[in-house]
Amino acid sequence: MSKNTIQLTDSLYNYLLSHSLREPDILKELRKETATMDMSVMQISPDQGQFMQLLVRLLGARNCLEIGVYTGYSSLVVALAMPDDGRLVACDISDEWTSVARRYWDRAGIDHKIDLQLAPATQTLNKLLDTGRHNSFDFAFIDADKTSYPEYYELCLKLVRPGGLIVVDNTLWSGDVADNTINDEDTVAIRQFNESLTHDNRVDLSMIAVGDGLTLLYKRPAD
Repeated sequence: MSKNTIQLTDSLYNYLLSHSLREPDILKELRKETATMDMSVMQISPDQGQFMQLLVRLLGARNCLEIGVYTGYSSLVVALAMPDDGRLVACDISDEWTSVARRYWDRAGIDHKIDLQLAPATQTLNKLLDTGRHNSFDFAFIDADKTSYPEYYELCLKLVRPGGLIVVDNTLWSGDVADNTINDEDTVAIRQFNESLTHDNRVDLSMIAVGDGLTLLYKRPAD
């Protein structure tokens, strides 16, 4: 037993992967290709992807949102966990990066589940609201520009149904959020966002040490 979360050494993390991870070959290949690209640090870890798949399956999610696609690993894990008639609205602004994603979605046979929107995410989310999609999504994953997290969160909170889940990536930010000597724009933005969530009574939350920090936000049903 331990009163603190266990610290993951490289050997312990490898043990975790070897005794838990069930990663299909298509996901392994996508991770390998992404590792050769610029900004490969934006790739989520495979154990985080598997955890997100489990959440989607537990929710029975059919309608999902993703803010920030990059090369499509997180989109692919979510889509694989959804039923065949499920739909993921995936928001990004890069045709270059998402061209990699589209190749792997097609190879995995789940491209029909993904509605890729190449536009600023706030524009896409507002369009969904304008077309009556309030409270219609089961799951949302936010992993894009950090200074816009508060805006993405507020829009997702309107789109996700009561009892649905919003998952926010990078909320521990390599530990920098806990170091008050580090005050670059992204670190300050995440620190302030995390602080705001502690007082948000619209959700139940849990920040967990998976990947670079993952915050789970359960949208409370209306009283």
